[in-house]
Amino acid sequence: MKRNWPMTSGMKVACMLLFPLPLLAADPRVEYAMGVRAEERGDDAAAQTAFEAAWKLDPQALPLVRKLAEYRLAADDRAGAVKLYRDLAEGAPERTDVQLAYASILEQTGHGDAMAQKLAVEILEKALEKSPEDLTLISRLLTIFRTRGDTEKATALMELLPPSDPVAAEIYASTARGLFRGGDIVARDRVDRRYLSALQAHPEDPHLARAASDYFRTTGRQDEAIRILSDHVKAAPWSLDLRTRLGVLFFSAKRDAEGEAALKEVVEIRPKSELALQSLAKFHRLKGNEKEARHYGAELLKARGGSPKEFAILADEFIAAGDARAARLLLEKGVFDHPARPELAMKLAVATRLDPETKAKAGRLFREAEAAMGDMKPDAAFLMESADCLLEEGQSKAAEERLRTAIKSFPPEKKKETASALRRLAGLWDRENRNADAAKALKQRADALDPP
Repeated sequence: MKRNWPMTSGMKVACMLLFPLPLLAADPRVEYAMGVRAEERGDDAAAQTAFEAAWKLDPQALPLVRKLAEYRLAADDRAGAVKLYRDLAEGAPERTDVQLAYASILEQTGHGDAMAQKLAVEILEKALEKSPEDLTLISRLLTIFRTRGDTEKATALMELLPPSDPVAAEIYASTARGLFRGGDIVARDRVDRRYLSALQAHPEDPHLARAASDYFRTTGRQDEAIRILSDHVKAAPWSLDLRTRLGVLFFSAKRDAEGEAALKEVVEIRPKSELALQSLAKFHRLKGNEKEARHYGAELLKARGGSPKEFAILADEFIAAGDARAARLLLEKGVFDHPARPELAMKLAVATRLDPETKAKAGRLFREAEAAMGDMKPDAAFLMESADCLLEEGQSKAAEERLRTAIKSFPPEKKKETASALRRLAGLWDRENRNADAAKALKQRADALDPP
């Protein structure tokens, strides 16, 4: 008696492995993937075979034609490479991408051959007849005409560009720069009208607004450049990069109040806007507004980071101005970014000690900085503030040594700082009722350096 055995899923998989199924049709994507894998292994012969197989399955695929053409060219088979593109182009006259690729291979392999150049232009012009508003085709033809100095054809083709299209306006301006002299007022006027027409239709377009503003600025019309960006940010208030650019242009035009206001708006919306912070810091530094310059400089370093030297210099400015808290916050970022730089760790310990909010936590930071400094000698500020920490911990002998070392390390011009260290050491001796004569001498020396 004949039995019908049920086939489990495992049996189905076994059958597929034992008996290759011819009903799994060849797939060009699979062949292409095999070619890519072969290239990764460095097996160019196997890769080319796989790509050939994929192309035979899908001869209309431009990526496969490109791949095979590369192999033809590598084998010095220029004619074979061109034929691949020609056959594809003849079979797909409606495909702009194919016509562009065919023209490009002719230019690439022609090496200045006039016939190849002529044929490339004919191909593109025929394609343009089918797609008269295709900006890629127009741009490619304009590049060819401009390169060979055919001003008449280029000018006629430029007029086919749609007047209010943002991309068309940029193509028009770019071509005009290559064709006409900078002093050609008529040509400049045509570019002006193209940009202004496109801006009227698309004031919100950031690429167009930036290109048009730069164009008017570089042609000596800064007020118009500013007006364009002003109109743009009104139409597109979210365009913060160009709002920042507007602020910078205001500064360039000596319209400082407007520039500062524009950049402050950017920072309010996007606090880590690096260019806005940098511009504000530079502006206030030039104006002598040191407090504002320090503020924006610190925000900039927190946003983008900086070198250890940048952190150290600005932190010293904060400490000199009596703003230990700002110095501490800045140095916390500096130490986080540069954990292997003990000079920043030392400055952080000092700033933490000077900041009333964190004074009690400074002892640990001093110890960590000392452990990290290795052969590096601590500076006088570190020695003096760490001495105070040691005194609070009851380590007067160690504190005395720190103060002695600090006094010796101050350069001659640091009279006030030296006097402060002398008075601290004298005060230590007075509190411990020792070295009375030496303490008196230190006070006299301090008064001579920094009269009370």
